[in-house]
Amino acid sequence: MNKIPQNEQLEAGPLTLTASFQIEAAAPGVEAGGATQGGGLPKFRMVAYTGGQMRLAGWRQPVIVDLAGLTIPNQNRPIRFGHDAAAGVGHTDAIRVENGQLIATGVVSRDTVAAREIVISGKNGFPWQASIGASVEEFEFIKDGQKVSVNGRSFDGPVNVVRKATLGEISFVDLGADGNTSAKVAANRPQQETNEMHNAQATVTATDPAPASAIQAAPTSMTADIRAEALAETNRIAAIRRHCAPSAPGGRHFADIEAQAIREGWDATKTELEVLRASRPPAPLPGAVQAAPHGFSIAAPGPVTHDVLAAACLLSAGISKPEEHYTEQTLEAAQKRFRHGIGLQALLLEAAMANGYTGHSFRSDSHTIMRMAFASRDQVQAGWSTIDIGGILSNVSNKFLLEGFFSVERVWRNICAIRSVNDFKTVTSYRLIGKDQYELVAPGGEIKHGTLGNEVYTNKADTYGLMLTIDRRDIINDDLGAITTIPRKSGRGSGLKINDVFWTVFLNNAMFFSVTNKNLLTGPDTILNIDGLTKAEVAFMEQTDSDGKPIGLMPSIMLVPTALSAIGTQLYKSLELRDTTANSKYPIANPHQGKYRVEVSRYLSNALYKGNASSKAWYLMADPNDLPLIEVAFLNGQESPTIESAEADFNYLGVKMRGFHDFGVNLQDPRAGIRSKGEA
Repeated sequence: MNKIPQNEQLEAGPLTLTASFQIEAAAPGVEAGGATQGGGLPKFRMVAYTGGQMRLAGWRQPVIVDLAGLTIPNQNRPIRFGHDAAAGVGHTDAIRVENGQLIATGVVSRDTVAAREIVISGKNGFPWQASIGASVEEFEFIKDGQKVSVNGRSFDGPVNVVRKATLGEISFVDLGADGNTSAKVAANRPQQETNEMHNAQATVTATDPAPASAIQAAPTSMTADIRAEALAETNRIAAIRRHCAPSAPGGRHFADIEAQAIREGWDATKTELEVLRASRPPAPLPGAVQAAPHGFSIAAPGPVTHDVLAAACLLSAGISKPEEHYTEQTLEAAQKRFRHGIGLQALLLEAAMANGYTGHSFRSDSHTIMRMAFASRDQVQAGWSTIDIGGILSNVSNKFLLEGFFSVERVWRNICAIRSVNDFKTVTSYRLIGKDQYELVAPGGEIKHGTLGNEVYTNKADTYGLMLTIDRRDIINDDLGAITTIPRKSGRGSGLKINDVFWTVFLNNAMFFSVTNKNLLTGPDTILNIDGLTKAEVAFMEQTDSDGKPIGLMPSIMLVPTALSAIGTQLYKSLELRDTTANSKYPIANPHQGKYRVEVSRYLSNALYKGNASSKAWYLMADPNDLPLIEVAFLNGQESPTIESAEADFNYLGVKMRGFHDFGVNLQDPRAGIRSKGEA
């Protein structure tokens, strides 16, 4: 289960659900704001969420809100227009979960322009939509191959299940997606009202079931007043948008001013003044590095922190989801200090100045700046707040290193056991055999000891690494990509290396998968189909331990090359498999549906990997947590590579970077898998 930390936010985006509104008319004599001369109020009813899967930007897999974990603070939640607290519409009088759906009813109880607009436009048939505000506190990821029951329905993974959320307010909006029901969900910090809304497209209808319950048109004079007021508001907003458009002073879209002006009711004059103020060139911030002619950089004195410099590098290099690495305050400080981004020269100059350098230009004395940027604390002048430039470079580089590392195939991680080791010595694992079953406890209470047998499995971690250098040309060219692109490539190289080592060991398995070990199947009946999978399943389940007793494990993974990906997926997902051959006598039901999670690797059929590389062979394996077929050992449990930075040698102007990864791979228990050759 994943809890949302206090200092993090989940990204929000479009998702898919079904929602609908119905407005029941009030008694005759409805006033413009929703109040009626007869004392009644217009009512509404909505199905806000049907309990199904939703597609959400920022989440790789669909999202389901578990309505059992949805907190409804009270039954009277505010109803607004466009999430504007100043544009109230009414309130709910009942919110409940019914048949796996979220249903709410309420009344249009506010006497506002927005309330009048909702009621009258609804009567005219305008297709209003709904927007629901909710905060997410806990979610759970359901893996591929697993099932989950939520809201009275069963769903297949991969899917995210929001286990805890709090309902905020509900708003009418006039624009949603494209006719398909859709929404937006924002996950804010727990116990805070959401800022981004969960927008559910809905249709609001104003019906006239009978004259006694119809929404009556306001008197002619009142209708004219409403229209005049609406026209004035429309003209005000249009004027605001003209002043804030890209054609306004400064040549950019002042979206923040536009939103504030509309929300707070500014007139066109006030908006124009604010735009003019905002379009003035900003005064240099203390310590900010400003661009200057002829390639020089001018820096005003002022402190800068390690995190602000690192955050500026990430923002300038365009890393995805920077908020996952630094707090909102740090990112904002980096944006304000380095409005046009930070280059490699500015980074080194900032570090040198923090360590006591008194100049303001990189090119005037690059050697001294490099020396001061990498100066140790005992080398700098007393009283200066030192910056660890090596730490910043390593920090920034590591983040791009991980982006590259996770960009390559990672099937190996889904089929292996993971071990943490403390050194580079060979480590040994023992399997309990023989007397590993519980024995009947005698009346005296003595419990007999189990025994460790002679089934031993080993592994050993080694170091893999690569040295990279940011040379003088990169620094002179002010190329920040040297500490972003290079590490990303290094990370990708590390990911490719672990794949190379893993699959070299895995496919060099002629002695591991053998007739002697009873885990090798050959012949034309081992082709991947219903019969072939049944044969492998039987062979796996008939394996025994050294005492000749069943191992008692079930297979859970089907590992296939890319050529068998389609049939593997069919066997896993399809309820029926039809054979159109004339003499076929196969039943159409698929007995293996949902049994074995399919993992597909391109390495299995690559001819450069000596051993048993094949486009026809496939494997049936146990869950590595139950019985590992192959194991990967990481030094101190560090599964991802590391990158370090330091100043180059004295006679070389540059920065050295070294990436390294400590791991080892070895096959383990042959009873954890069956290899089917897929041919004679």
